[in-house]
Amino acid sequence: MENEIKLNTETGLANQEFIDKITQLEKLMLECDDPAIEKFEDGTSEIFPLTHSFSEGIYVREMFLPAGSFMIGKIHKFDHTIFLLKGKILVATEEGTVCLTAPCYVQSPAGAKRAGYVLEDTLWVNVHANPSNTHDIKTLEDSYVCASYSDYNEYKLLNK
Repeated sequence: MENEIKLNTETGLANQEFIDKITQLEKLMLECDDPAIEKFEDGTSEIFPLTHSFSEGIYVREMFLPAGSFMIGKIHKFDHTIFLLKGKILVATEEGTVCLTAPCYVQSPAGAKRAGYVLEDTLWVNVHANPSNTHDIKTLEDSYVCASYSDYNEYKLLNK
């Protein structure tokens, strides 16, 4: 059955159940007034500082994740590669939960959303194609990420 929800044996959660739970958790965190919860509203972060680098056709986004922090990532429109240069992080997706220890790299499929608990100070690097060679971070964000699963599903339908 095409729409059948499959149980994820590693986490015990069904994929749709994970999506519902991470969406609800993110909503609660965004609505919270606690100053310890950073929301990346202007694309910058004091808790998770970003470094942006560019090469011909490539955009590299490096984020420092301090030990003891928790983060929820964005939904990316395209497959890309993630490098863990330093540290250790427990990462949950609808596919299951894994502990990533540097140095390593993983392929991130389009549409994935992650929640992570940082076990050791971590350097997390996303590598994206940048065919237009733009250096405008807002333009890059708008072209690479979706704000919600429904936005991602709409994007997929429009770009078949």
